[in-house]
Amino acid sequence: MLVSLGKIAHSRTSLFFWLAAFSSTVIVAFILFPLIEMVSQPSLDSLVETISDRDVVYSVWLSICTSGTAALIALLFGTPFAYLLARRQFYGKKFLETVIDLPIMIPHPVVGIAILSIAGRNHWLGKAMQQIGIEIMGTFTGLVVVLTFVGLPFYVNTAKAGFEAIPERLENVSRSLGATTAETFFRVTLPLGWRSMVVGMIMCTARAVSEFGAVVIVAYHPMVASVMIYERFTAYGLKYSQPVAVWLIFVCLFLFLLLRFFSTPAKKIA
Repeated sequence: MLVSLGKIAHSRTSLFFWLAAFSSTVIVAFILFPLIEMVSQPSLDSLVETISDRDVVYSVWLSICTSGTAALIALLFGTPFAYLLARRQFYGKKFLETVIDLPIMIPHPVVGIAILSIAGRNHWLGKAMQQIGIEIMGTFTGLVVVLTFVGLPFYVNTAKAGFEAIPERLENVSRSLGATTAETFFRVTLPLGWRSMVVGMIMCTARAVSEFGAVVIVAYHPMVASVMIYERFTAYGLKYSQPVAVWLIFVCLFLFLLLRFFSTPAKKIA
């Protein structure tokens, strides 16, 4: 009787394993097949010719620079916020966490329209910015604002998770020995949580590099790589857009190799 039950359980386990293996194969193929096809279709000569194009180099470099700037802004302003969310319980915390995640869920053309609506001449903030020489529409500044908006949730959530993994008792011991909150953060929390902060910056950068919907509304020019890919596709088709897309994939691949290098298992620090 027990042997029969064991065989039935084993057969069910095997069936579930093969079902999971089949589903995993479908998902991996669904992701990799079109990417592999796109990367393999352009010839080596066309890739070399594309990366020799000054406009392409500038657009890729502009994507990296604006995305990196957005990640630095996220580091500067997002770190204290992430630490607050990780260490404090207060009324309205769930609301703030929801607000942080909004840029992930909102359609990104809506993000571009929302930013332009407050940066225009008919809005008091737009008038104030123009009086001090800050332009959003079609500028490097506008690109950074948009990319910070869409990338900030990835940094804050990642840094918050890293701070939560650090035992609070370590900080309490530091403060009991006379260290201030700032000294405790820089001497205890930062050395233990820096890796999650770096991972958050990489995720913020990668998300910003891939942005298109909000960027094309706020700053079609200067042209970042995603916008150039769209323009070349609409004007010339796949032949001229694919090589640029391949180089952008290489940039994203490099970023995620960095991400894997700096990532650590999600576990509490002893």
